[in-house]
Amino acid sequence: MGCGNVFFTLIITLSVALITYNILISANASLKQELPGPSTSSIIDPIIQMPVEKSRKYGSNAEKRLFHTAVTASDSVYNTWQCRVMYYWFKKHKNGPNSDMGGFTRILHSGKPDNYMNEIPTFIARPLPAGMDQGYIVLNRPWAFVQWLQKADIKEDYILMAEPDHIIVKPIPNLSKDGLGAAFPFFYIEPKKYELVLRKYFPEEKGPITNIDPIGNSPVIVGKDSLKKIAPTWMNVSLAMKKDPETDKAFGWVLEMYAYAVSSALHGVGNILYKDFMIQPPWDTEIGNKFIIHYTYGCDYNLKGKLTYGKIGEWRFDKRSFDTEAPPRNLPLPPPGVPESVVSLTSTLL
Repeated sequence: MGCGNVFFTLIITLSVALITYNILISANASLKQELPGPSTSSIIDPIIQMPVEKSRKYGSNAEKRLFHTAVTASDSVYNTWQCRVMYYWFKKHKNGPNSDMGGFTRILHSGKPDNYMNEIPTFIARPLPAGMDQGYIVLNRPWAFVQWLQKADIKEDYILMAEPDHIIVKPIPNLSKDGLGAAFPFFYIEPKKYELVLRKYFPEEKGPITNIDPIGNSPVIVGKDSLKKIAPTWMNVSLAMKKDPETDKAFGWVLEMYAYAVSSALHGVGNILYKDFMIQPPWDTEIGNKFIIHYTYGCDYNLKGKLTYGKIGEWRFDKRSFDTEAPPRNLPLPPPGVPESVVSLTSTLL
């Protein structure tokens, strides 16, 4: 290991130790830490009440409030084909009616270019040092956002944080307003249920636990300046949560989602909970006014169109079936009786 790698690992290790101390031991102390990497030693991340942004004024030309769509990804086959599909549909809808969609960036946290740099606008981010994610690769997501926000020239004033397994099905307007973010509420993010755990990171002087919104980091539309303040906290709270056995056990695979919700609340950035932001087949059966299809769940049906969730169906689509190769272009359509949401999902992949 070279001197640069040793220094990088030492800095990020000290960063995690300091954030853990501040959050777990000294709830009354403001949080300050150095971010990982030699170029970030002057970055300060105070946990303070952030002033609400003023609403922007618009003239008769109705100036657009454009947002930049950002997706983090690894260089795996699994993430790559999803990003290619996602970017294809982004381009289809970018210039549609009522769209506030601006630029697009895939934040590639592999630390090196891949074969799709010319196809998808890409920013190369450094991954966490080996072993720091403890097998939970999603911890690279907040660290990748920190790097992108520090180094990239982002023209838009707002950011849409999306994921590779999001398919945009219609033009997306800027749903945020009055200094508030716009976020999808997840039924399994339950701050009140886990108050005792969350108070390790969100002390009582910060307000009621209900100040933590039931959201993850995606999909979220948030002001760029707000996200620049939230992102370092999100990174460090994620690492601190993963290091704490009680928190890790309580939150499991949604730990980093809780970390974003906590970090947004610590900085006083509330969110409009927008249920129509996206659907999640097979549980959501109609697209309606939704903007995004999130295909995180497997879809299993018999040939009569009846859902057989928990049992492999005679017809099925599950993204996890394509971890080593992309879905074929002749992916069979579902049988009659399958909901619109699932039919639309599979149609977008053809």
